[in-house]
Amino acid sequence: MYAIVKAGGHQEKVEVGDVILVNRLDAKKGDTVEFPVSLVVDGDKVTLAAADLAKVSVRAEVVNDEAKGPKIDIQKYKNKTGVARRKGHRQKLTIVKITAIA
Repeated sequence: MYAIVKAGGHQEKVEVGDVILVNRLDAKKGDTVEFPVSLVVDGDKVTLAAADLAKVSVRAEVVNDEAKGPKIDIQKYKNKTGVARRKGHRQKLTIVKITAIA
């Protein structure tokens, strides 16, 4: 059984026991969070109807609330003018473990 959930502005395919990275959530380590569901697949049965999906929720436990993504280097350069700029960015993330799809 798996579900497609909306987590941190993205859609993720999750099963019970999966550990996923999502954009920073307002939750501390050990807290339980719920994600809205877009689709549920249970064997051959696929659930898409909004009325049926309103009854389903995906619960997850926050494993790490201070994770960071990989460093992204941004470089801009304009030829013959002496203009050069370097900048870096690391996205703040939350690591969650899926505990239940019900």
